[in-house]
Formats: sequence, structure tokens, C-alpha cells
Amino acid sequence: MTSSRRSLLFGATAFTAIHALAPRDAQAAGQKILRLQTRQIEVGGKAATRYGVTQPSGAVGLTLDEGDTFDVRVENTLTVTSGLHWHGLNPPWRQDGVPFISGPPIAAGQSADYKFPALPVGTRWMHSHFGLQEQNLLAAPLIVRETEAIRSGRQEVVVLLEDFSWTRPATILEKLRQPPSGSMAPGGMTMSGGAMGGMKMPMDPAKPDYNDVDYDAYLANDRTLADPQVVDVERGGDVRLRLINGSASSNFTIDLGAYEGTLLTVDGNPVEPLKASLFPLAVAQRADILVRLPGDGQAMPVLARGEGRTLQAGIVLRPPHAAVTRIALNGPVAGPAVGLQQEILLRATRPLPAKKIDRSVPVDLTGTMTGYTWSMPVHGMTGAPVTVAQGERVELVMRNETMMAHPMHLHGHSFQVTEINDRKFSGAIRDTILVPPRATVKVAFDADNPGIWAYHCHNLYHMAAGMFTTMVYRDFT
Repeated sequence: MTSSRRSLLFGATAFTAIHALAPRDAQAAGQKILRLQTRQIEVGGKAATRYGVTQPSGAVGLTLDEGDTFDVRVENTLTVTSGLHWHGLNPPWRQDGVPFISGPPIAAGQSADYKFPALPVGTRWMHSHFGLQEQNLLAAPLIVRETEAIRSGRQEVVVLLEDFSWTRPATILEKLRQPPSGSMAPGGMTMSGGAMGGMKMPMDPAKPDYNDVDYDAYLANDRTLADPQVVDVERGGDVRLRLINGSASSNFTIDLGAYEGTLLTVDGNPVEPLKASLFPLAVAQRADILVRLPGDGQAMPVLARGEGRTLQAGIVLRPPHAAVTRIALNGPVAGPAVGLQQEILLRATRPLPAKKIDRSVPVDLTGTMTGYTWSMPVHGMTGAPVTVAQGERVELVMRNETMMAHPMHLHGHSFQVTEINDRKFSGAIRDTILVPPRATVKVAFDADNPGIWAYHCHNLYHMAAGMFTTMVYRDFT
């Protein structure tokens, strides 16, 4: 999806207003409309009915410019209760879109209004935080284009990556909770060692477990590599890729093949430029990568390779008259483990100002495949929230005691990665950080947005099985 050929996708106030759908011309008043609705896509030659987020024009998701106000009405045209969380934006607490924490969910046939400054700028996204709807593709890009990006005149391509299963999400979770067995569980789920190219692996407590769910397909902008999106670009031109891992539980590695790209931002926040051909992208993370099309006029695939699997997705950048060759749904080798080797190299261009840590909070990431139970005790207490006071510099010390990686997301705040396994550095500003097996990661942020905020693993099934808590400000009103 490009800013030149399609609309660039999807194109602090008091309590969110929720009311029945009404024929009010909100668009004319400057308010944007986002509709939750069902839609059909094609996967493997079969039609699949899933959810989606579109504007009345048909544009998917939302695109704003730096300095804009986020003024949005969400209309729920589904037959089920739902809602949207604005992942990566830092709105007032009551506008965050997490049901029963920042406000009520949106019932079928009703709508909700949101209005706050569209900050921070950059590549963000939106998704349901209700039940397991995210697995049914209820997600979309949310881009706040930086003034620098607008002035550059570069073509922009937004890619939303997702994982797809023909199995109902509730059934996936039910199967995951069943006791381990010596064979592949129904519905494609494995209960030990993960799914590696569709083969069940034996349980080994000393080795990482990459995948709990053996997905039927990976999607890039709703399409598999059997019929990928082909984006027309200039020969030898520069393209800014805005890549979003909107999957429910799959980590990816972005693979540019023989070409190099320059990493500009992570989670929408600028970093010192880093050149590479491989870029890890954990669940819920984003990466803006600048690529220059080859001067020979050849097409350039941009692939997302599934961690520990041969399954892959992607798009193709096509200069004029370039031939587009077929790309296999499965690569020749499994995708690499997504870790923090590149994370250690990242440096924020606008780091947090120097300040002592006022509060350090230990958070243990724990779990077991027996019964599929996950948790994140705070100060050693399961179910306890993180408590902070406004104005504090807070440090979260996340220790992963399991053999699965956990992409940890804090709502309403941007944090800086400050330490990985005792190595201190002035890392990237993020909202989601991967904590690999047996690793310890520290992040720091300023407590400047009072409220009650969700804090959780962004692997949907880990979150649903207990790896979820809140961060609560003391004495806020």
C-alpha cells in the first residue's frame, strides 16, 4: 500500500463517548470514521471471512500528519462487542481503547469517539484488545507521518504482517491448554518445542520454543506469496518501508536478500541509521527501513520469514517493466531466531534526558506448557500491578524464566532500552521490547501520563493465559 497509488493506508480529554450509531456527518466536522466490519480475503485459493478496520472511502486504517489531532469515531458494525487500541500512541488514559481498564468496550451497533494529540509521530498501528479478535485480523496500520518524511517526497510503502489460521482462535487456545502429548495436536498446535516447518519437535527444556501455533499462512497486507502485493516504484529510487508486525504470536525476520536497507526508526521512534539486509521484527514491533531500488531495474522482494519456520510472506517492489518471478510460500531454510543481537546496536537519536532512577520494578516472566499458564509477577507477587508516582523515572527489570521469547508492551508510554543481560547502553526508544528466553532486559521511562495502563506480553495466547498486568499511578484522579 503506497502513499502515491493508494491512500497511505488507513489513509486529552475526558471519558470516551459511547453511543448508538447515528447519521451524523462527522467527516465534515474533521472527525475521521473507522468502521469495524467483516470482510473476505483469499488464502490458499479459499475465501476466508475475517474482521477489518476501514474508513467509509474503503481506505484501510488511518494516516495522519505530524501536528494533527487524533479525532476519530469508531463505529462497530460487527455483530459482536469489540473496540480498538491505538498501539504506540500515548493518549490520555480513558482514550486507550482497552476494555474494562480504560473504558467500556463498544457494543455491536454502537460507536465511540476519541480526541487527543496524535503523539508520538511515526509508524503505529491499531488492533482489538477484546478477547482473541486480533487473531481474526482485527488490526490495521495507524501512521502519523513525520514532517521530515513528508518533506522528503520519498515514496512510502506500508506493510502489515499477520499470521493466519483456519482454526478458530478459541479452539487454538483450548488446544494449547490441553496436556502435552506425543503427537501433533488437532488444529495444528504443538504442545512442546514449537512448530518447525509443520513438524513436531521433541521437548527439550534447554532449547528455545519458537512457536506454539503452526499457522496455515503468513500474510502481508492480507496476501500470501501465492499472489503478493506488487508495488510500482521508480527505477533506482528510494522507498521508505513502514513494516508492522501485527501477528498474534509470530516473530519475523525482514529479509532484503542481496540488498541492504537503512533502519530509520523502530516502533516509530528514530534511531541512528543502521545498514543491514536482515532486520528482526518481534510481535507488535515496527521498523521503518529505507531501501534504494537496484539500478539494473530488477524487482526487489521484501520478505518476512517466520521464526523457526520455512513459511514466509512479503511484497515485491517493481520498477517499470521489471519481471516478477514467483516466490515460494516456503523458503529453503527455517527463519532465524529473533533475538537482541541487533537491538544492542541501536541508539536513540533523541534519548531520554539524563536522570536518576526513582523506582526500579522487578517483573518476572514465568510460565509452563503444562496447562498453558503464563504470568508476570511484579515484586514476586502474581497479579500485583506496577505502581508509580507521577514525575518518577521508572525502571522495569524484566527477567524471562521461560524458554519462549516474550514481546512486552507497556501502554501509554514510550520507554528506552537501557540494559540487556548486564550490558548497559543508551538504546532505542520503543513501546514493545522482546525478552528472549533466560534473558534480562531493563527499560526506563518517565511516569508522565497518569492512569491505569495495560502492561503485558503481546503474544496473544500468552496474554490470554495470564501474562497481563497493569501499571497504576498513585493518587491520580
